Amino acid sequence: MTRDTIRRCDVFRLPTAHPGDTSGLLALIASGAVAATDIRAIFGKTEGNGCVNDFTRAYAVSALQNALSGPLGCSPAEVGQRIAMVMSGGTEGGLSPHLLVFAAGDAPAGSTPTPSLAIGSAFTRTFQPEEIGRIAQIEATAEAVASAMAQAGITRPDDVHYVQVKCPLLTGDRTMEAAARGQSVVTGDTYKSMGYSRGASALGVALALGEAAREALDDTVVCHRLDLWSGRASTSAGIELMHNEVVVLGNSDTWASDAIIAHRVMRDAIDLPAVIGALADAGLAVSGQLDDAARDRLLAVLAKADPSSTGRIRGVRHIMLDDSDINATRHARALVGGVLAGVVGRTDLFISGGAEHQGPDGGGPVAVIVRRSAPVEPRTM
Repeated sequence: MTRDTIRRCDVFRLPTAHPGDTSGLLALIASGAVAATDIRAIFGKTEGNGCVNDFTRAYAVSALQNALSGPLGCSPAEVGQRIAMVMSGGTEGGLSPHLLVFAAGDAPAGSTPTPSLAIGSAFTRTFQPEEIGRIAQIEATAEAVASAMAQAGITRPDDVHYVQVKCPLLTGDRTMEAAARGQSVVTGDTYKSMGYSRGASALGVALALGEAAREALDDTVVCHRLDLWSGRASTSAGIELMHNEVVVLGNSDTWASDAIIAHRVMRDAIDLPAVIGALADAGLAVSGQLDDAARDRLLAVLAKADPSSTGRIRGVRHIMLDDSDINATRHARALVGGVLAGVVGRTDLFISGGAEHQGPDGGGPVAVIVRRSAPVEPRTM
């Protein structure tokens, strides 16, 4: 692909029967709808708990890497170096497990560039355990976002509408390894480490996009200065890696995709007008629930969900933070999933819990990817 080549980004939504189900992906490749070499990123929702011990994420990544090693003619480890794979655990309520496959290749001959969906990805270096949740992770993430933007041909931060980051977490072994070198980690609580990693990664996105000033950022603000946030970051922590994988989605006038992405920021978990606004920005008018034609043009819905730290939604008490049986982020995913499903008429939505520094307290970014015209054939396999 030369610098002058006009590119196109396609999005495919694939249902999964279990976390290791790669049959839909392999069928997609076998059909000729997408070349394995064009796949740039895969987002997935798995039916795990989304917590530290959610190994459905690592299982899904391993299955995808093994499945793609054949079509790509390389080892599973090399697949992981070529394709960003972001698995988000937790499909509470009516949410449906699925994969979103992002492919970028040459646009058909004669295509005219127009502001349309573009994708770029980048990986940070491997982090030491003591760097997770601190300024080192913030700065490295910002650098990766800039690299991914350049790869996508996006020059203006305002044209970035969604940045997905997969980041690491701390385990007992990782904490002890740091201690053996005389280093201390941000927290000894493995679950809390997920929030610190997500928060630092989100602040890295905010730094890269000009949503936060460098002088306002240091180790002490992560998970404490809730007034610092990104309206376009979505970060998800997992046990399966020790670096950040960054995927930037935006609109670029050098691409010729038949899709566009738009976003809004939900001020709380029931901010339906923000969702409707994002759909309208992408060209889908909403009157009640999306009709069949509009729903067929909707390629993806991506959102963050988190319970408000005040224990209130518009002044009324919620119990998400007080439930000892079900983690609060699981409640939040189910709540936001219901709000979004009601308007779009779908349940295969990429809703990620844990929104530290990702939108205002209790709210979060919501992005939609919409095909400009009706699809020639269904995009769900």
